[in-house]
Amino acid sequence: MKQYLLAISRRPFVRNVLMVASGTAVSQAISMAFTPFITRLYGPVSYGLQGLFISVVSLLSIVAALSYPTAIVLPRSDIDAKGIARLSIYTGIGVTMLTSIVLYFVGDNVLKLMNAGEISAFEFLIPVTMLVTVFASVLSQWLIRKKAFELTARYAIINALLVNLAKVVMGLIYPTALMLIATNLAVTVLGTVLTYLAWLNWHSRQRVPDVTEEPATKLFELARRHYDFPLLRTPQNLINAFSQSLPLILLAIYFSAGAAGQYSIALAVLSVPSALIGGSVMSVFYPKINEAFHKGENTRKLIVNVTGGMAATGAIPFMIVMLFGPELFQLVFGEAWRSSGIYAQLLSPWLFLQYINKPSISAIPALGIQHGLLIYEIFSTGTKILALWFGFSIYHNPVVAIGLFSFAGSIAYIWLILWVIRKSGEQSIKKFAIS
Repeated sequence: MKQYLLAISRRPFVRNVLMVASGTAVSQAISMAFTPFITRLYGPVSYGLQGLFISVVSLLSIVAALSYPTAIVLPRSDIDAKGIARLSIYTGIGVTMLTSIVLYFVGDNVLKLMNAGEISAFEFLIPVTMLVTVFASVLSQWLIRKKAFELTARYAIINALLVNLAKVVMGLIYPTALMLIATNLAVTVLGTVLTYLAWLNWHSRQRVPDVTEEPATKLFELARRHYDFPLLRTPQNLINAFSQSLPLILLAIYFSAGAAGQYSIALAVLSVPSALIGGSVMSVFYPKINEAFHKGENTRKLIVNVTGGMAATGAIPFMIVMLFGPELFQLVFGEAWRSSGIYAQLLSPWLFLQYINKPSISAIPALGIQHGLLIYEIFSTGTKILALWFGFSIYHNPVVAIGLFSFAGSIAYIWLILWVIRKSGEQSIKKFAIS
């Protein structure tokens, strides 16, 4: 068994996952160590307002670059990949400017509707955060393309340490939602700059030439060639982000920012496995599955094996939360956060399946089935909206609403995983027949 594990650890894919996961693990450990102090400093209302701000920014950031950064990994030529990076940045600047104009006229009304009027005073941070997110996303996808996983791991650790230290220090001085939002933005800017400088240094030492010496493709042609990202992937991502943010937004509208804060901390804690291992697998698996597809390898077997491995690693922690959620949250975060533990119990099945679907999501661009993902997202989101409506409007109970939401989301994720596995088998057969 020891020799078997040692042999597995030497495989490039596993080694890269472990490298990214180690950085993410340390960063998550840092965040979890600070969280009990931060939750006691700020409280549910500040967390709820921060969650609403992040929800708004997340939705707008998806539209900002029209999902072009995700396409950076795909071209064979580094020259074309750089072109897509420029296209992403130009698109992000244009959409951010347009968003600023719209927010100037209707921003206050939208935030008041969400019971988040307190953050209207610094709504100018929304377009700033959008643009910073675009730059960070472009850099992240470029590092994935170049397989600079060491830098990704290092950035995760530095970012976690800086942001949590800043939250504690500012929480002792001025514990408000503004401080939570401002520290997140400032650290993201600093972390992106530091990572870019580290990349320049890493690249100069590697001296890796461009993959090909083909002439650069014009930006318009690159935009046309990857049209499926703005036309298919962006709506899918937007619908997915909307469905993810909807419970928090509706909790704030129907109840209070404090109720949204309870949900927000439950979601943040249960997202740790996805950030720890799921995100690491996606970073490494995306270029891996793209390369395997081009080589005509068995992509179905690859997806099934990685999905099964993730299910094995995530079953125990999610089961513990399902059984002892309220007691754990009360013990770790304080008496005021016991309700978060109830939400965590209900969300566990849905977020477990979200955790293990990362290989399937990563495989979709390479398999060329983004149109199917968009159709899935529309139906999936529709069922989750219906579930929330039943809970909030018919039962007038947030616990029932979140439970129904989690059930609907779980069924949808099971279908998604099985669909991608089936499609990967069909694509492998087609690739083999053509070759």
